This record gives sequence, C-alpha cells and structure tokens, in this order.
Amino acid sequence: MDSTIPLLMKTSLSASPTVVPVIMAGGNGTRLWPLSRESYPKQFLSLLGERSLLQDTVLTAVAISNAVAPVIIGAEAHRFLISEQLREIGIDQATILLEPEGRNTAPAAAVAAQYVAREYGAEAAVFLMSADHSIGDPAGFVAAAQAGAQLAALGRIVIFGIAPTRPETGFGYIRIGAPLAGEVKAAEVDAFVEKPNLETAQDYINSGRYYWNGGLFMFRADRLLSELRRLEPELCEHAAAAVAQGERDGQFLRLDAVAFRNCRNESIDYAVMEKSDALAVVPLDVGWDDVGSWNFLAKLPASDDCDNRLQGDVLTEDSWGNLVHASQRLVALVGVEDHVVVETDDAILVAHKNRVQDVKGVVQRLRRERRPEALSRSRMYRPWGFYETVAQGERFQVKRICVKPGEKLSLQMHHHRAEHWIVVKGTARVKIGDQVFLLSENESTYIPLGRTHRLENPGKVQLELIEVQSGAYLGEDDIVRFDDLYGRVAADPLPVKEPRQLAA
Repeated sequence: MDSTIPLLMKTSLSASPTVVPVIMAGGNGTRLWPLSRESYPKQFLSLLGERSLLQDTVLTAVAISNAVAPVIIGAEAHRFLISEQLREIGIDQATILLEPEGRNTAPAAAVAAQYVAREYGAEAAVFLMSADHSIGDPAGFVAAAQAGAQLAALGRIVIFGIAPTRPETGFGYIRIGAPLAGEVKAAEVDAFVEKPNLETAQDYINSGRYYWNGGLFMFRADRLLSELRRLEPELCEHAAAAVAQGERDGQFLRLDAVAFRNCRNESIDYAVMEKSDALAVVPLDVGWDDVGSWNFLAKLPASDDCDNRLQGDVLTEDSWGNLVHASQRLVALVGVEDHVVVETDDAILVAHKNRVQDVKGVVQRLRRERRPEALSRSRMYRPWGFYETVAQGERFQVKRICVKPGEKLSLQMHHHRAEHWIVVKGTARVKIGDQVFLLSENESTYIPLGRTHRLENPGKVQLELIEVQSGAYLGEDDIVRFDDLYGRVAADPLPVKEPRQLAA
C-alpha cells in the first residue's frame, strides 16, 4: 500500500473536496424488454415513481455536500433524451460526455477523471455510479457519500460496499479486511469475489464479512489517473486524447471517436480496483438495489391480497404472485401464478419469474432478425418533442407529432413521401418552399414530395398534429436536412428497418 496513506488516516480529516457526480447512462437494459429498448433504455424509464431512474440518481447525487453540477456519460443517440430529462428536474449546468460507442466502465472512469481534472482541478473527487439503481434511503446515501469524499481527499479510492439483504447470485461481492483507523467507518479490501452460487452467497451473508459490489466509486481525479498510468497506461493515454480532442457543442462534449475506440474494452474492477493497493470500503446500508430485471419490481409491495404487483389496467381471477405491467390495453389473468406479464403498444412479454433473466435472449433474437421491436417503441423522442406511430400499412403511415413551445423541426425534404398535416391542438407555423403561414386547430396543409418544409410551434402550449405520410418508402432515413437548430446530420438513419420498408 502507498506508505503515505496509513499516516494520513490517523490524522484529523480535512474538509471534503469538490465532488463531481459522474453518472454512467449508456446501457441498453435488455432484461427489462419490452419496456426498455435501444432507443429508450431503462435508465430513462419511470419505473419506481414519477421520475426516471436517471433523474432520481442525479437528484440524489447533487444533494451531497460540495457537489457541483453532474457529468453524464451517455450515447450519442440518447443525447437529447438525457438533456431533456435533466431539464425536467431543473439541472441545466450539467455536461454530457457522448461516447461514440460503449466501451465498458474502465474507459468511462478514465475519461471522467480526465475531464474532472481538467475542469475542476486534479484534487476534485469523482463520484462514479450507474444511472439505473434504486436507493431506499437517499439521506443515508448522501451521508455515506460525504464520508467517502473525506477518504478520497486523503488519497483513497473508495468503493461503497452494499450491505446485502439476500443471498444474491447476480452480483459480485467484496470481502472486507482490517478496519481503517480514522473518523470514518471504513475497511481495507481483502478480496473481490465473482458471482457465487446460492449456497455460497448464503455463507457470505452469514459471515458478515461480505458486501455487494454495486459499482459505486469515489476517488480524487489525480489518484485514479496515477493508478491508470501504472496499470493501464495505453487506456489512460487514449482516454486523455478522447477528452482533449473532443468536440464541444453546448452542454455536449463529443469524445474523439478514434481515441475512445482505442480504449481497451474492460471494466474498472478488472482494470484497476482488483489490482490497486489504495482501496477503502465504506459500508452502504441504504436499501440500495440494482434495477436489472423484472424480478426487481416483483420485490415491491403487493397490490392486492394475492401477492400480485399490478400496474395499469389489470384484472386478475384466481392468480397469485404475478407482476403485471399494462401500458396500453386491459390485461386479464386467470389461474396464473408466479409470472411476469408486460404489455406495450407493440409487444407482450409472458415469462415465469424464474426465467426473467432469459429475456435478453429474446432481444438478441430480435436483433438477429432485424426486428424493429428491439430498437424502439412507437413513441420516439426528439429535442423538439416526440412523435409516435398511430397506424401504418402499404404505402402509408399515420403519426401523432407533439412539438414543445418555442421549438421547431429542421428545414427538410423527402425523396419518397408526401405529407398531410392536421393541427389538433395549438398553433403551427409552417414553411413550405417560400411560403410561411400559420395553422390553427382543425386546419391542415399538404407537403408535396420533394418540397422543402419546416414545422414550428410559436405558441405557449404544446402543438399537436396528425401527420399522414404516403409514398413508396416511409423510413426515417428519408430526411434531407438543410438547417437544424440541434446540429443533427442530414438524416437520422435507423439501424433496424422493417422488412416491408426494405422491400419497397
């Protein structure tokens, strides 16, 4: 161990450093399909209340003493979704680091440390966490984080050990060693342990020496960077280049694609934590859990006397121990026990509770077959609002489009489709060719194929309209943009197209 650390631990702790919450929000959450999709993964879903998992995580993290505006690490495809969810909770100073592709947690931690050191100073503390967890006691979480920040200020890399509540086989564990001297309750790390079987997990619980590894870390930026230079020098160098050569666009920082892709695809546990001699474990007993599969929601309080957990329009007859989530339609269960039933506008999942971990296999099959149900649901979010598909068939598609006050779509045209717009709420400012005019409720217009056009909401209330498309090809990649407030490219190509559209 670094010889300076034991000496420092015996002295009085100094004031906590600046804490920069860094929240990793780039996962796909395939085990929560069909609610979670590639275009709208689980961290953006409101599964535990009115706010999304990301919003709850951000609000808890910024409540830590000395915390500044958060840094979010996410995918380019989710940039406006992240920005909008932050705006909804009043967080307008955040920086969003955009990954050109997912490269696991070691590159994410490395670019986080590089960015924080550059913007806040080398001694600022990084509080690294994922966006998709549940915390039962936010105040306790904040208190533990503040204790961890004090240890981080002294050069420790802090890992928060989650007090286990059950013999969990889906998590890795941390075996604690000797207690550390000092004012903060903490211990050395004796070992990292892989996911155990059920019997071994129960032995861990009985011993009292094991904590769940929830992937929550606190470290001074310079401390992690020194460990990376020692243990992963190439990864550290590429991460530094990804940040230094990144392209700033408002609150977004696009990491340099070449440099970031050169970072080794590895977890921070394997790359640094299991090899470092600077670790300290701070216990965290705050009702933390990972929202990783449908079985997590099955642990929530029951909705009826038959131990069912029901959300939406659900009727049950002689059914016990089920989790049912209805989004659009009535779902009725008769004589069903210990199942998960999830209904959305385009897919229905029925699985026994013992098999919900296998849902990711369904998603993998959908991807192989290039099915659109792997990518998105009918509602797609954009920086100006959202659209959702109402109906579609051969050579036509009907969409509901909602535009936020003061926002406008790009100036664009289509090679293969014409469009009709009918305003049902609010006022639209429409540009078609050289003409600019207003449309009120119950008024409509027609955009011929190949004509440039733009839609804008100049009012104070949300604009809603029905768009009827007709033509030989109706894919979202048939968009040629001439001007766009949000800096988007000429088209937003979808990686998955419907077979009907491919054949057109």
